[in-house]
Amino acid sequence: MKFSGTNNYIATEDLMVAVNGAIALERPLLVKGEPGTGKTVLAHEIAQALNRPLIEWHVKSTTKAQQGLYEYDAVSRLRDSQLGDKKVHDISNYIKKGKIWEAFSSKDLPILLIDEIDKADIEFPNDLLLELDRMEFHVYETNQIIKATQRPIVIITSNNEKELPDAFLRRCFFHYISFPDSEVMKDIIDVHYPDIQRNLVREALNAFYDIRDVPGLKKKPTTSELLDWIKLLMAEDIPPEVLRMKDSKNIIPPLYGALLKNEQDVHLFEKLAFLNRQEER
Repeated sequence: MKFSGTNNYIATEDLMVAVNGAIALERPLLVKGEPGTGKTVLAHEIAQALNRPLIEWHVKSTTKAQQGLYEYDAVSRLRDSQLGDKKVHDISNYIKKGKIWEAFSSKDLPILLIDEIDKADIEFPNDLLLELDRMEFHVYETNQIIKATQRPIVIITSNNEKELPDAFLRRCFFHYISFPDSEVMKDIIDVHYPDIQRNLVREALNAFYDIRDVPGLKKKPTTSELLDWIKLLMAEDIPPEVLRMKDSKNIIPPLYGALLKNEQDVHLFEKLAFLNRQEER
């Protein structure tokens, strides 16, 4: 069972080694990187490549580790008891399985995605240590021990918003997805837009990396934003030469709303354009 990328996902050699290393060691794969570098999509592509079911747990700031195991709906049970419902006598009717429980009980070896783990409380990763290590947990309300029928392939993503505990990191295989260079980015663009003009790709990439290199940029555009921008450029039939940012008149790229996502960065480019015009006089 080896991952070697897919037709829709360009995986570097380092990334393939990391995925296959985590599978061989039966450790969760912790993937970090800039937003938009394909961390979440990676789990989808691994599931497709290995022909495995994908179970997704998208973590929010309010998410608790317990929700990944199960939730006990005491309120519904109380309401049903007041209404005289017979199912109230079986407490299992009020146990809702979480994503980890789903993965543990899956008949086919699943891919379990725990997405953006750093969004949750700092104790969230520690609260999952035992369960992910032993691949079992206890349901107190029914006195059940839920054991994994087979160890799922666990992919955990993080945007580096918070430091993760050392004890958690020790149990993971780690990989940082570096931002793609221009050659890898060309391959990514080819996957999404195989019939695109080569001149447009060249000028769009030059402009894109020039934007990312501007000092003081609050939010650098990412791969997903580049792909959206190129799609718009193709739809609007923008000539490649319009994208040449060396020309001060074009320092703010056309359709920049796909790339620049806050007013501070837009004002920065407007200021640079103004200064360049002043220098030309």
